[in-house]
Amino acid sequence: MMEAQAGVALCFPQLLNASCRKPTLPWTEAVLLNIMLSLVSLMTVSLNLLVIISVSHFRRLHTPTNILLISLAVSDFLVGLLLMPIEIFRKTSCWVLGDIMCSLYRYLTSNVVSASIGNIILISADRYVAICDPLHYPTRVTVTRVKLCVCLCWLCAALYSCFYMNNILIQPGRTKSCHGECMLVIDHIAGTIDMFLSFIFPVTIIIVLYLRVFVVAVSQARTMRSHVTAVSLQVSVTTKKSELKAARTLGVLVVVYLMCFCPIYCYTLAVDSVINTSFASFMLFLFYFNSCLNPLIYALFYRWFRKAGKLIVTLLILQPGSCEANIL
Repeated sequence: MMEAQAGVALCFPQLLNASCRKPTLPWTEAVLLNIMLSLVSLMTVSLNLLVIISVSHFRRLHTPTNILLISLAVSDFLVGLLLMPIEIFRKTSCWVLGDIMCSLYRYLTSNVVSASIGNIILISADRYVAICDPLHYPTRVTVTRVKLCVCLCWLCAALYSCFYMNNILIQPGRTKSCHGECMLVIDHIAGTIDMFLSFIFPVTIIIVLYLRVFVVAVSQARTMRSHVTAVSLQVSVTTKKSELKAARTLGVLVVVYLMCFCPIYCYTLAVDSVINTSFASFMLFLFYFNSCLNPLIYALFYRWFRKAGKLIVTLLILQPGSCEANIL
């Protein structure tokens, strides 16, 4: 056995056959990969922190829709702050943090991903009510109710992750094949349930809601064009334009999310495993990269985010009364 291991770099040489091999990525490629992914992680943290501070600080941004955006920004912030760096470490180094930390990392990943999916569903539902039932939107969708929904979303994500990860939480390290790795192996039944609850069911809801929003939005846009000259309808037309713009912006957000989210689950459906493949790792980072794209979408479509970001970066928010600034 000693001869068989000669010339092979092991994570724990003293354990011989029980040790995993060290990652064999060339040094230059490993450095470039770490630098690139670290920059993406830093940008993800910074941009989403801007979203969180903006919506939290400026009172005029305390709307139901923006409460949902800040909840999504929190999950994206956690992806950049914790999940990306740990995943970079896991892929380029031996896992030396122990089985308990591996289980907690996997639990956190499941929790954040589940919360992100829940936030996207809430955003889709918010736009559905705003566009399809605008007269009742102010009374049905209030800041208090949205905050309650956000809390329930995170609570459900935490409880679901406990159910989904119960085996590795009870017995950390039970699925690893050697020392020096942090792997996740889910049995077929739990994987099938997760596929339905985390992918098929939420994606179906999101698509159905936004198809309905799209149909109604097109109809409303035609109506506005035919009545835009009527003075008595100017207020309602302005309101509808604002809602339609928000629907379009959040529609882009949802589409980009699905484009980054679907490949990893489709691959899982096709090969029934996402363990130890470079292609699967790429798709996982693609999903994580979505957390960096979301605030860029806000910057592209929302003028208030650009104005708020400028005030934050220049530290003008530290001035007395800055929270009352009109940045809309």
